Amino acid sequence: MAEGDDGQEKTEDPTPKRKEQAKEDGKIVTSKEVFVLFSIVSAMGIVMVAGIFGETLSGTWASWLRWDSTEQLDTIILSRLKESIIALFLIGMAIGIPMLVLTIAVQGAMGGLNWAPKAMAFKPDKMDLLKGLKRMVSMKSLVELGKALMKVGLLGGAAYGVVMSMIPEMDLMYTMPVGSSIGLFQSGVIKLLSALIVGLLIIGAVDLGYQIYSLNKSLKMSRQELKDEFKQTEGSPELKGAIRRRQMEASQGATRAKALDDVPNATAVITNPTHFAIALRYDPEQADAPVVLAMGKGAMAHRIMERAAAARITTVQAPPLARALYFTGQIGQMIPEALFVAVAAILAHVYRLDHDMPTEMPDLEIPKELRLDEHGRPEETA
Repeated sequence: MAEGDDGQEKTEDPTPKRKEQAKEDGKIVTSKEVFVLFSIVSAMGIVMVAGIFGETLSGTWASWLRWDSTEQLDTIILSRLKESIIALFLIGMAIGIPMLVLTIAVQGAMGGLNWAPKAMAFKPDKMDLLKGLKRMVSMKSLVELGKALMKVGLLGGAAYGVVMSMIPEMDLMYTMPVGSSIGLFQSGVIKLLSALIVGLLIIGAVDLGYQIYSLNKSLKMSRQELKDEFKQTEGSPELKGAIRRRQMEASQGATRAKALDDVPNATAVITNPTHFAIALRYDPEQADAPVVLAMGKGAMAHRIMERAAAARITTVQAPPLARALYFTGQIGQMIPEALFVAVAAILAHVYRLDHDMPTEMPDLEIPKELRLDEHGRPEETA
């Protein structure tokens, strides 16, 4: 089992960030043996195409070597040389472009296309003799040796078998016409390439499987590496907690600041009288209970009371109820059910005040568990 720099075993699957870093370093799935396989396939295709157009090509080539005795030698040589260069260029393009496209397609199918400047940069550790010796006796070197032996055995055996099977026919080639000899030779080349393709198919499959396994193993991470990466990308738990608190405070501050605009729509404002202020609205047609429009502490409480005074909203001092509403209520939500009776008494009192009716401040029934001090802690009772 591989171990990390921290001594822990690398047992965890790589994260997306780890995979992305590997791509930047040029570490992707690729196999030289698969490229060799498709190169041989391309070569066989070229041989087969050459067989189809061989007569035309040979005729064209022969025409370059023939000229009329009446033609100027210097002129005809330059003309034929130009024609041959153009023809060779076109043949090279016809062979090279498909092979280039095939190479790109093969790599795209194996591990995707990837541009990694880091992989091409000079690395001083490549010149380290000690590290070079370690690479020579590494597992990768042993695997490469095994692949080399497999190639010698499979490809050498395949080539030997094809050549031996063709010896009887090759012995008769000197008795055949030139065209038949060329056809026999072409057939032999195709048989040889076919045998090599079968061998390379086995070698390529083994090598590709090993390359995938080797890359995945090299990207494995230890638990400590996962933790370190998480801290780098997401931040430490303490930092994340602090950020969340600030975000929550900012969100609450923005909500409360926006709620100030709703104070003129309040039915009443209940205060502490200076520490807390809660603006309530009660509309039986819209809600079954009063809704908290705005609430605040300290400076925010003063701003709520100022807005209420400017809008001529009745303000009532009820410290125990104000504290209970502040610590248990939420802006935009109905008041807690346990405070229905107390709030109903206050709203009835406000109604009488607004309509110039005789009234006295009611005795409020605040549940024991909601009797809180200015810090939100339960009040001590004798």
